[in-house]
Amino acid sequence: MRWKNRPQGSNWGDFGADDELGRLNLLTPEKVLQGVAEVHAGRSFCLSLPLDLPGGNALNRFRHPPRRFTSGREGKLNYNFELNRLNPAFTDIVSDDAVLLYTQYSTQWDALSHVGGLFDADGDGVAEPLYYNGWRAGEDVQGPAGHEDALEGVNAKRLGIEKMAETAVSGRAVMIDLARHCGRERVLVDYVRLMEICATDKIVIEPGDMVCLYTGFADVIMEMNGEPDGHRLETSCAVLDGRDPALLQWITDSGLSVLIADNYAVEAYPAREGDGCCAALPLHEHCLFKLGIHLGELWYLTELAQFLRDAGRNRFMLTAPPLRLPGAVGSPTSPVALV
Repeated sequence: MRWKNRPQGSNWGDFGADDELGRLNLLTPEKVLQGVAEVHAGRSFCLSLPLDLPGGNALNRFRHPPRRFTSGREGKLNYNFELNRLNPAFTDIVSDDAVLLYTQYSTQWDALSHVGGLFDADGDGVAEPLYYNGWRAGEDVQGPAGHEDALEGVNAKRLGIEKMAETAVSGRAVMIDLARHCGRERVLVDYVRLMEICATDKIVIEPGDMVCLYTGFADVIMEMNGEPDGHRLETSCAVLDGRDPALLQWITDSGLSVLIADNYAVEAYPAREGDGCCAALPLHEHCLFKLGIHLGELWYLTELAQFLRDAGRNRFMLTAPPLRLPGAVGSPTSPVALV
């Protein structure tokens, strides 16, 4: 065992000392079959925003929209390139492009290496930077701001997003329609409020279920057409109260495998003030660091939520693998829901 102590409320070691999947271990073949059983109408929904949204960097000043470019070829851009420039007998026209992509700019997954914590796992009295299951996901990176090669050579063999991709992330999902009950008002949803909503809508969450929260936030983003208003984003739609211990305990006890929302961070950010030394992102700490629960953010759930609302349903089949990009701490995803 790499550690003597584990954080209070964590599940480190429960899936094995070398585990890198966390609660994805609960996406069993039986859970996939439960998802398949929810497909009745033969309808499918794309749950991704266009990846150039929200636009700008009003949500996070360190993340920027995708930038597309291409290389040169025979003195011309390798885009709409006429191959008869190489051989007069050729009639083809070809295009290649590349993308500089911030992995967590738009619809995305957080890897378990995205948020860790300072914790004294070896009992020597010194807290050290660790991630889920006591792993050190990478070495310290030194380099000037904006230096694109700063991550070159970093040890990122543990907890990269590729571990998630290898599972295919498929199974039964459950929609909690917060927008139906909270509207577009910025409200903190604690355990009591969440349970009231689940009771009203007859929502039952079982171990291994993937939980989706529809708040309407992605609708606000779409309406801004790539020119987001920072103040409006900060004051729109429901967010989970990551400081509520009862809510965090429910996440533990429910057995949910992943937690997804159409908003920026699933939880309120910044969180309301905590007591003493504490995490800036308490729900991220609880899910990613302590329990190994991947978080999905900025998903587009609108059309699916409306269908489920009209049909009197809340369960569906979800398939949502990230990019199989070794070492990445997050990834875009184009999830598909089947109903």
